[in-house]
Amino acid sequence: MSHKEKRALKRKHRQDELIKQLERQGNDSMEPIPSPPARGRTYTVSIALPGSILDNAQSIELRSYLAGQIGRAAAIMNVDEVVVYDESASGTGGISGEFTGIGRHGNGNVQLARILQYMECPQYLRKLLFPVHRDLQYAGLLNPLDTPHHSRADEPSAYREGLVVNKAAKAGRSLVNCGMGVDVEVDKPLAPGTRVTVRMKKPGVHQGAKVRGVIVGSSTPRREDGIYWGYSVRLASSLSDVISGCLYKEPYDVTLGTSDKGESLEDLELSPFKHLLIVFGGIKGIEAALAADGSLETGEPRDIFDRYLNTCPDQGSRTIRTEEAILVTLAALRPKILAANNTG
Repeated sequence: MSHKEKRALKRKHRQDELIKQLERQGNDSMEPIPSPPARGRTYTVSIALPGSILDNAQSIELRSYLAGQIGRAAAIMNVDEVVVYDESASGTGGISGEFTGIGRHGNGNVQLARILQYMECPQYLRKLLFPVHRDLQYAGLLNPLDTPHHSRADEPSAYREGLVVNKAAKAGRSLVNCGMGVDVEVDKPLAPGTRVTVRMKKPGVHQGAKVRGVIVGSSTPRREDGIYWGYSVRLASSLSDVISGCLYKEPYDVTLGTSDKGESLEDLELSPFKHLLIVFGGIKGIEAALAADGSLETGEPRDIFDRYLNTCPDQGSRTIRTEEAILVTLAALRPKILAANNTG
């Protein structure tokens, strides 16, 4: 065998060994890989605040702008429910009816709730769901939430919010306006005017083609895909009604009160939870709402919350406004919330 043939044989031998090594690595990579954690988010975060904070606004326009700041803070921090409560617990219609005047001292509870609902609604549905109302006179001052469920007409989206329209559809089906320029055919017969969440069968841009979808619960995008899908708004007649009036199937399993008189949250460790409630006070603090609530037998806030927290110790200002406290508190609690529920 010549020297040249020996070199060729050695080269072939090295190539064969390399192929065998790659095959062994390939077999190793075929071993079962642990399933990644679910993308969905099963827990909820709720905040509660009194509508009386609007009384702190210096003008009519600023009442609307202040409400807009609350809505933006809730959306930025992935809040699922906003509870507006009557801190006076007066029982005189403070959480029902219409805003009783365009001046500074109208019914702040109802006005705040209405503006928050208006902001949460996708723009293409607002004229259909919100008639002209003086509470919304300065809605043009509100900064948009720009959340995932505020889909643009040409934006591919796995889910869309829509309104059932009064048009003829096939038996057992409905047509829904999802802001796409063409109605979406869904799988259930529903009453016209019903707001629904639709899972699109073929997410994407549809031009003249028939579009189909499936009706799902409004919590489905969050639970199954981890997509933030806006917040709901609830009115409560008192501080106690905030907690006892929970609309989820299970009650709030963690309740946190906030005040500059509370304990530091540095040592707070949250256990896994389903529904977290964080309560904020108004200009006079949670203590004023507690004192006005005759259904509570205690005058001590620590007795009605799991933890009573000061989320901004050593503050430089004498006061922290409620709209500021929401962002400060949720930002401070966010890593603890994620750690409790093992999400990144």
